[in-house]
Amino acid sequence: MSIPKNHYFNPTPEVASKPHTVRLRAGALDLELQADRGVFGARRIDLGTLTLLKEAPAPPAEGDILDLGAGYGPIAIALAKASPKARIWAVDVNERALELSRTNAEAAGAANVTVAAPDEVPDGVRFAAIYSNPPVRVGKAAMHEILDRWLDRLAPAGAAYLVVQRNLGSDSLAAWLAASGRDVDRLKSKKGYRILRVRAA
Repeated sequence: MSIPKNHYFNPTPEVASKPHTVRLRAGALDLELQADRGVFGARRIDLGTLTLLKEAPAPPAEGDILDLGAGYGPIAIALAKASPKARIWAVDVNERALELSRTNAEAAGAANVTVAAPDEVPDGVRFAAIYSNPPVRVGKAAMHEILDRWLDRLAPAGAAYLVVQRNLGSDSLAAWLAASGRDVDRLKSKKGYRILRVRAA
């Protein structure tokens, strides 16, 4: 698959860096985060991300929790603040995003965030929960491959919460997840976004 060099799911964005500040307001959180071009949601916190943070169930108090496709870290940092005894994995392929996640987690005092590229997460880690605004624009086949890889690492009682825009294929994604043998529920539908809960069958 050919990925545009300036897209957020490219490991090394070709677009020139132009860092700036965005504001994360969700519940009791009110934080300034560093963002940059070539990273998802660079202009402002994405509406899907805000919907996930406001409408998905609270994270488990302990255990390993994954923010899949972390970008510059808003979901990971919110999870870390909500569950300070949990270990939050902020995972992304984008090197610029990973550096921003490290910077933002440190500035927010979220010491329980571990920022990592996908292959840096030890194989034995199993996740009590996964939260993701998945990269639907990478293409259906590639996104299915990504989700297969990480959903298979849920702990037996774990659940994944995915936010997907309705007109970008949330219902077809839910159908694919169910056909792959997973238990899928639509928890919320708000502002054109669906929140899907996914568990092992």
